[in-house]
Amino acid sequence: MPIAKTFEPFVCGGSAATFASVVIHPMDLAKVRMQLYGQLNPGKPVPSFVTIISNSVKEGGIGAVYKGVDAAIGRQLVYGTARIGLHRNFSDMLVARNDGKPINFLQKALSGMASGSIAVCIGTPFDIALVRLQADGMADPKDRRNYKNVFDALIRTSTEEGVGALYKGLLPNILRGMSMNVGMMACYDQAKETVAALLNDPMTDGPSLPTRLGASATAGFTAALFSLPFDLVKSRLMAQKPDPISGEMPYKGILDCAMQIAKKEGPKGFFSGFSAYYARCAPHAMIILLSIESITNAYRKTFY
Repeated sequence: MPIAKTFEPFVCGGSAATFASVVIHPMDLAKVRMQLYGQLNPGKPVPSFVTIISNSVKEGGIGAVYKGVDAAIGRQLVYGTARIGLHRNFSDMLVARNDGKPINFLQKALSGMASGSIAVCIGTPFDIALVRLQADGMADPKDRRNYKNVFDALIRTSTEEGVGALYKGLLPNILRGMSMNVGMMACYDQAKETVAALLNDPMTDGPSLPTRLGASATAGFTAALFSLPFDLVKSRLMAQKPDPISGEMPYKGILDCAMQIAKKEGPKGFFSGFSAYYARCAPHAMIILLSIESITNAYRKTFY
């Protein structure tokens, strides 16, 4: 039982994150393509995520909206498992140090930032593969990388561009992971207490379904709001390719990328694709936070 209890937050959190990622993958694909649209088509209005999804289906069939799903699964098995499992472990340690009393939001946020940054450092190579697989479909045929699958993307990226290429955009990805975990996990923990008080939910056997629904919906919004600017910069840095003539990269780094977005697309450019991003984050957060309870109960019945 001690071993099973140690692995519980990682196994249950990773399973819930992987399940949620498969369900919302078409929205994630649309989000990435909306973020890259301004870079590839300067001056043109960004199409809606519904338009992007429908055009993808018309051009490549239903399988087109699941481009890169193997990378998404690999990413969640690593990143999702680490960020949820570590956050729960860190939170439990802080609660124990607080004599079993609930911790404040600052402590929850610190737990979310620490676990999010560690998870990103582990899972960034899969994130690189995911972004590139999703971006390939909107590039000109002559500019496509044509990766066969996630493993082909990982191998070719490391051999053609060096192992360091698997960590392009690491800094904005860390910032994105930290903000995402604060917006999702820390805000969920805080919202759960607030919603429970409003609904008079004693939470003696855990939060009720209405409490979990309200808290997870709140967490989906805050996760999207906090992390989108960092996610946008991360996607652009990960998907960039050298100029065929000069050999120079479009962006020199995170600050240069942010400045170019602000200059060419304005402040709204940092929230390009918010509709798709929110449509991805809200269901993703809700599926994780709702399914993890059922997965945890099944895990405990099996191993305890």
